[in-house]
Amino acid sequence: MQLTFLGTGSAMPTGERMQSGLLLEADGRSLLIDAGSGVLHSLARTDVGYEGVDALLLTHHHLDHVSDLMALLKARWLAGAERFSIVGPAGTAELVAGLHEVHEYMQDRIDLEVREIEPGSSTVAGFDVEAMKTVHSMYCLAYRFEDTLTVSGDTEPISDLIEFAEQGSVLIHDCSFPDEVDVSNHPTPDGLGRVLSGAELDRVYLTHLYPHTRGKHEAMLDSVGAHYDGDVRFARDGATVEL
Repeated sequence: MQLTFLGTGSAMPTGERMQSGLLLEADGRSLLIDAGSGVLHSLARTDVGYEGVDALLLTHHHLDHVSDLMALLKARWLAGAERFSIVGPAGTAELVAGLHEVHEYMQDRIDLEVREIEPGSSTVAGFDVEAMKTVHSMYCLAYRFEDTLTVSGDTEPISDLIEFAEQGSVLIHDCSFPDEVDVSNHPTPDGLGRVLSGAELDRVYLTHLYPHTRGKHEAMLDSVGAHYDGDVRFARDGATVEL
């Protein structure tokens, strides 16, 4: 299984990182996880491309996770792709329908399957997916894929999610701000390190990085490391990881 970071930024662009997006590939299957602004361009640089990806799986519906959704559908239509699947938490069908009302000319351009999932087991684009609810300002799901990779979505640091991730080997976790920023709905390094303490994971990637984290990466890693001695790294756009 191969993972590509398409976007590791946040709702405040820096010019260095696209908003949230990941590409997961295995045995000819491909899944886009979130589609924030700029992710379509990152996807176009991959071998799969926007016309080849099998489905889009959303963690939640904040703009920095969905803003390239309609741009992706239009690009696929223009490229001749006839079908696509969009999967996400409750409200995904309403979101997609509302976007098509705004962009009416896109109605029926693609044979579109829209499916909503709840916490528990599911299959998306041929991947076995386990979902759990996170703690965020909007209803949000974290996902574990093939009992290997866990993607946190946006969340406060919660021990239940770390236990969920320990059934896999790699965790991609929101770490939006340095410790000096007083924030809810996202973790700071100290809070994340505390819930990671004692966790058995091969590697943790920090993502969803706001401009506030620029120049603070070493200090943030030290803060996580004060509680957790595992392998923690910052994700970067364009990086590919074999799982």
